[in-house]
Amino acid sequence: MPDTSLPTGHAAALAAIREALGPAGIVDAPEEMAPYCRSWRDDIHGRVPLVARPASTDEVARVVALCAEAGIAIVPQGGNTGLTGAGQPHDDASEIILSLGRMNRIRDVDPLNDTMTVEAGCVLQTIQEAALKADRLFPLSLAAEGSCQIGGNLSTNAGGIHVVRYGSAKGLVLGLEVVLADGRVWHGLKGLRKDNAGYDLKQLFLGTEGTLGVITAAVLKLYPRPTDRATAFLAVEDPAAALTMLARAKAAFGEAVTAFELIQRRGVELAAAKLDGVSDPLKDPHPWYVLMELTGQSAPGTLNQGLEAYLADAFEAGVVADATIAMSDAHADRLWHMREGLAEAQNTDGVSIKHDVSVPVSSIPEFLARANGTLLEAYPTIRLLAFGHVGDGNLHYNPAQPLDWEADAYRAERPRINRIVHDIVVDLGGSISAEHGIGILRKAELAHYADPVALDLMAKVKHALDPHDLLNPGKVFDLSAP
Repeated sequence: MPDTSLPTGHAAALAAIREALGPAGIVDAPEEMAPYCRSWRDDIHGRVPLVARPASTDEVARVVALCAEAGIAIVPQGGNTGLTGAGQPHDDASEIILSLGRMNRIRDVDPLNDTMTVEAGCVLQTIQEAALKADRLFPLSLAAEGSCQIGGNLSTNAGGIHVVRYGSAKGLVLGLEVVLADGRVWHGLKGLRKDNAGYDLKQLFLGTEGTLGVITAAVLKLYPRPTDRATAFLAVEDPAAALTMLARAKAAFGEAVTAFELIQRRGVELAAAKLDGVSDPLKDPHPWYVLMELTGQSAPGTLNQGLEAYLADAFEAGVVADATIAMSDAHADRLWHMREGLAEAQNTDGVSIKHDVSVPVSSIPEFLARANGTLLEAYPTIRLLAFGHVGDGNLHYNPAQPLDWEADAYRAERPRINRIVHDIVVDLGGSISAEHGIGILRKAELAHYADPVALDLMAKVKHALDPHDLLNPGKVFDLSAP
């Protein structure tokens, strides 16, 4: 039935979208649309008259063209695992959601070129598994990899645990296919590592959260499949000691250092209490821990031998208090389950005000000391928690609701707590968003901290590519008249 509550032009366009996609490409029952309209975290939600689920680039282009002609805004959406509300609509039902989940084909695997061409709706874990079948590695790895989609990963420039070795999502892309705001398709699916013919247009769409175009496919870089893996869990006295261990690891193992994660004691306690199959990896408690992983092309067990020598030197120097080395893949996987389940565990432990920040690696101890001290002075019973990718300077700093506070009272402190944390981050030359994007959640913070020239340049790019502000409007920043 036509949407009689909408303007005539909108109702006609939605009818045309229904006809173009057919029943399999449309979700419009309220109860079925609800999961698309709300975030899994932070309770960001909205309303739409329908969810479009195209199965091809041509169908995406047709939907976008119909919306452009009628002036209907579009919210591109992947696996809906984002953490800042970039994939959620507003509450006035003026937009449609464009869900890419049906576009899930792996179009090509080229082992000799070390590339894979995939559609935007491919689940990250499916891509990883396809690479392994070709005896290759696609190194992007994060907790949501069983449900997040590569289009969303690229549109937010996802990071994950392997950035220290392989870089973030935008560094893993050679080419893109993108539907523009007017429905035209940019065919940029090149598998070239050298292409200096004009602007690098793909960078306009990587990390821009669906505000400049809809990514429909990508050419991804592949790497040699590691033949050796070594994983260790270390206890250290403080973050400065963790950085000492990072420097020692780089000196000893070079690019074999694949992941280097810092975890506060409370994180281990929380994971052990909230996650199935997780227990404290060490006998005695310690204030901080490091979970590190090495991978390489050596014979199996070679890296473990080097890791033992590395730890022996650290024990002798008094940098490490205790440690365990994973003796099997299953043991290593249990250690990673603890780390990757921390966000889920914290979601069941009261309200937390989450920060995805980065600072120069050398500034991590100063950031934590200043942020912890300032917050404890302002909120003496606040429950501090920090964990994350210390190898690349990205921390998830998530102070939690004091046990003697009501949840709503603590939520009301979000602006003040954000300002405390982000002021310190910016003072140290850092970023208020390291890997999760801006979306809705951090839009006001970006407006407060960003260089006005940078905001002006972003607005000019947005005006050029989406002059009517129809692609994910109101996300990242608000577009004013040119």
